[in-house]
Amino acid sequence: MPVAPRPANPLDTDYRLLFDLCPVLRVRLLAADEPAPARALGWYSAAELATDPAALAEALAGEAARIAPVAAGHGTAPRPHVAASRLLHHYLWSVCVLIAGPWRLAGRVPSIDGANLWFHAPTGEFALRPHAHVALPGEDELRAELRAAVVAHVEPLLAAFAAPTRRGTRALWGMVTDDLASAIWYLGKRLDESAGSAVPAEEDAAVAAATAVLPGQTEPLLGAADFRVLCGEDGRTHHTRTRLGCCLYYAIEPGRACVTCPRTGDEERLQRL
Repeated sequence: MPVAPRPANPLDTDYRLLFDLCPVLRVRLLAADEPAPARALGWYSAAELATDPAALAEALAGEAARIAPVAAGHGTAPRPHVAASRLLHHYLWSVCVLIAGPWRLAGRVPSIDGANLWFHAPTGEFALRPHAHVALPGEDELRAELRAAVVAHVEPLLAAFAAPTRRGTRALWGMVTDDLASAIWYLGKRLDESAGSAVPAEEDAAVAAATAVLPGQTEPLLGAADFRVLCGEDGRTHHTRTRLGCCLYYAIEPGRACVTCPRTGDEERLQRL
């Protein structure tokens, strides 16, 4: 008797669209029956990073090796907690895009458990096997599901990263809030760029979406998206927000804090925008 073909996972299509839209994402998409990437080649599941100190140590060493040449070019040698903070920021932002992408593009919230996402310690790349998702008719319910999916995935990682990053619980959840707001905002900007639009309609929509997802008082996510608008001398307006916490990039490249860093004033933001 012939075996019925396995139903296609709609997330596969969502992720192909997302990866075309966001080439900065370095993610390998795995089929449902494809073997997991090999630990012997430097691949570690999210669950392993959260529970296995040796796996986390390898990931931290890989990040330290990646940022060392950049830092050396600016005469710095970042301490271990800087590398840990940079790795956590990279991980959180990437995961937030992977969860928020299908939500923004197709109204589906993926459930990415620790056994279906892998991190490559030597390169910082990811491998993902799409699994389950939630699609709900109500916008409020779907936004709540988005927050819940992010929290469920990152909570074990935060516990593992607390000591290497030298950050407390509130600071760590502040990073998650920042990276979720940033991920949604980034998706809007990429949609405008891919459409060749001179009017930031998708960015405007993304800022509104991030504001609705993160209105404040959605613990453990701290604070609100809290976007504001800057107006340049030419009359053009620009969305911006100030991160709840610093990702420590300035410790790698002194004098070059992120454009949303608490260290970056509005005058400098306008110059850079």
